Amino acid sequence: MTDVIIAGGGPTGMMLAAELRLQGLHVLVLEKDTEPPKFVRSLGLHVRSIEVLDQRGMLERFLAHGTRYPTGGFFAAIHKPAPERLDTAHPYVLGIPQTTTDRLLAEYAAEVGVEIRTGCEVTGLSQDDDGVAVEVAGADAPLRARYLVGCDGGRSTVRKLLGVDFPGEPTRVETLVGELEVTAPAEEVQERMAEVRKTVVRFGLGPLEDGGYRVVVPADGVTEDRSVPPTIEDFRKQLRAYAGTDFGAHSPRWLSRFGDATRLAERYRVGRVLLAGDAAHIHPPVGGQGLNLGLQDAFNLGWKLAAQVRGWAPEGLLDSYHAERHPVAADVLENTRAQMVLLDPAPGPRSVRNLLSELMEFDEVSRYLTEKITAIGVRYDFGEGPELLGRRLRDVPLKGGRLYELTRAGRGLLLDQTGRLSVAGWQDRVDVVVDVSEELDVPAVLLRPDGHVAWAGEDQRDLLEHLPRWFGAAAG
Repeated sequence: MTDVIIAGGGPTGMMLAAELRLQGLHVLVLEKDTEPPKFVRSLGLHVRSIEVLDQRGMLERFLAHGTRYPTGGFFAAIHKPAPERLDTAHPYVLGIPQTTTDRLLAEYAAEVGVEIRTGCEVTGLSQDDDGVAVEVAGADAPLRARYLVGCDGGRSTVRKLLGVDFPGEPTRVETLVGELEVTAPAEEVQERMAEVRKTVVRFGLGPLEDGGYRVVVPADGVTEDRSVPPTIEDFRKQLRAYAGTDFGAHSPRWLSRFGDATRLAERYRVGRVLLAGDAAHIHPPVGGQGLNLGLQDAFNLGWKLAAQVRGWAPEGLLDSYHAERHPVAADVLENTRAQMVLLDPAPGPRSVRNLLSELMEFDEVSRYLTEKITAIGVRYDFGEGPELLGRRLRDVPLKGGRLYELTRAGRGLLLDQTGRLSVAGWQDRVDVVVDVSEELDVPAVLLRPDGHVAWAGEDQRDLLEHLPRWFGAAAG
């Protein structure tokens, strides 16, 4: 029997598959499409996702295909300098198209041994005490797995088959996005765009390296069937409406649309079936958080699900996936709702936008919003304890190297600056590194496999009380 079947071969699914393989599980990814999508929804990776890639040794291959940009200017496209001394070793946004991100993650998953089948659409499921039966279109018999994870997007079949409610608000504002060519000179494009963006922030023509343009323009209302892509004439009409010219738009490479619907699954787990990424939450793409949120879902879930399959997970560990990630998604939905209001060209929202722009001159405000968008401000509720508890730890330099180089195996990690602590009984799940860092002001930290601080201190008995919460009972 397969350990885990993942429905959906997008970035969330591939990241999760790779995490599960890191723990030695047999993983099968079922992707209904036979070819990767050509449209580019996401344009970059935020700080926390960059850290995640670094923690697993994948970052260099992404840096080779991307461009580093400052972290400021992402909240409602209000352009402000990034706060100084962000709590990260990677204070930048990595500009990289989603098509490249998808390809690199799929290549990595295949390298580590994930089985990937394309053209396989999940059509049904049933579960019992031992596993899940997954029905696939055209297959003679269901596939069996111990667990199934739906990473199959906002219209998730898995979520619908489970009967999980997806409450929220429908699309009220629609935006066209695509890549095409124009005949207008670059100077005219830049001049007209700058003028329009004084009042309409959801408008833009960005030059591509090969001479084309990425075009974003508000749509004329909301289409009844949003699965039908817009036409080049739809783009020309809206460009003329806002800029007074269609810039000679022609030769579209791909055309798409997105809305401002916000929905959040009521549950991330039903028995042996779980949801992650867009299958669990959808929201407007403002701030560029969607793909990043899905990657971070996968990073949180992977080690917990592997522990459950391996049999050492403490009670409640797998359920902590919902407990930790559901509030994070709810917060993203809230901030994207706020950003959409701030992008409204009406006088009232413009006044609020101007006021927020003034407030963002204060470092505390700018830092708070930047940490929110980049997800480095996330703190899981682990109860009372030091300020670090529940937060991810940045890549601190050590005397013998750097922290993230020690997390590549996806195990727990005790970083002990005292040299006196022990994880006897948990050596098969937790590594111990005795080293010091001038940037770490606690004697020792216990990190979960996702890099979040599960304990900090120097008392051996206190450490032994915390180890079972995240890593189960000690080995006999």
